[in-house]
Amino acid sequence: MSSSKNRSLPQWYDALLAAYGPQGWWPGESPTEIIIGAILTQNTNWRNVEKAIAALREARLIDWQALRDVPVSTLARLIRPAGYFNVKAQRLKCFVEWLCTRHDGRLDSLEKIPPDQLREDLLEVKGIGPETADSILLYALSRPSFVIDAYTRRIAVRHRLAPKNDADYEKLKAAFEASLPRETALYNEYHALIVAVGKRHCGPRAKCEGCPLAAFPHDAEAI
Repeated sequence: MSSSKNRSLPQWYDALLAAYGPQGWWPGESPTEIIIGAILTQNTNWRNVEKAIAALREARLIDWQALRDVPVSTLARLIRPAGYFNVKAQRLKCFVEWLCTRHDGRLDSLEKIPPDQLREDLLEVKGIGPETADSILLYALSRPSFVIDAYTRRIAVRHRLAPKNDADYEKLKAAFEASLPRETALYNEYHALIVAVGKRHCGPRAKCEGCPLAAFPHDAEAI
């Protein structure tokens, strides 16, 4: 797989949008809440994250300085519904410390940093991997950085965009970004549509009947 333009990717988008319409992602009342959600949603489902965020909101902790001040044990208890709560509490603390130390706890100070440099900076924060970094950039900071998740990988492999043993995150991200206009709204909508089709049709066992992408060349083997 190379990062050269793939003509199918814009066609996939058109087919998904025609089938499902605009998705209106990402859930969150503020950029701060979206970043917290992006960190908490690692290895869990969004319903559990919503419970954890509700607990943080009730404790008045949707605030960077408050999150910096709260004991990590208290934070872990509040986010327990999100799973791996001790690990995720530490990850949240690492991000908060980075933001407060490097950027005075202000998200608006990130606006002047070029997207590619900001992505590199985020990846240096302990516990922030590529998917989380791209989710923060795209959904919280409105930067055009395509998010690759498990659904995207599975669909890419089944539709022969990537070999099963080489569905590399950075290669897939480059393929999508090379094939699409570099637009935040487009990346946002496309990722949301991929999640929608993934949930309906492209789980570990494919359900190709009625899938908006069924007309495109694909393999339905279990992944």
